[in-house]
Amino acid sequence: MRGKETPEVEFSPEGVEVLTTDPESKAPEADAPTGASEETQVTDTQETEPRDNVIVTDRGFGPDHFNAEPLDLGSDTDLGALPEGWEHAAMIRIAFPSFNDGRGFTLAAGLRAKGFEGRLRARGHVIADQYAMARRAGFDEVEISPELAERQPEPQWLARADWRAHDYQARLRGRRPAA
Repeated sequence: MRGKETPEVEFSPEGVEVLTTDPESKAPEADAPTGASEETQVTDTQETEPRDNVIVTDRGFGPDHFNAEPLDLGSDTDLGALPEGWEHAAMIRIAFPSFNDGRGFTLAAGLRAKGFEGRLRARGHVIADQYAMARRAGFDEVEISPELAERQPEPQWLARADWRAHDYQARLRGRRPAA
């Protein structure tokens, strides 16, 4: 007879909490026959070390060379309720829980408007098509999972690295992009 399994908390490459077992699962009843049509889920445990996330800049993919502790903010963070000392952080990392959640872009632009001059990183579900928008919003770089980097390889990101030249709204207003 198996005892009740307690869920273990792990974090995905995007920083999302993941339970490794079903917290709703219950231990088999004491009088239930052992081995009675119980499904067993086998997981692959060969990969013991997590793969590092990929940092995307205007030069392409690279490793994370930032060694200090970043200030992590959710995309739903209120600009009026920032933690004390935010303006002195070496890096602020804004989570993107989903590629269709654009609140992180607004937060980044707001932080820059309030005078933040440190490194600003988008982390999570940002896709290559959003790279130019991320840069225009004030992000210096994007942190993606190795899986996303495999689905959207470096050439797709580099195609959007010339983000100043493709500013549609500035062209409509008659402004030339900054050189």
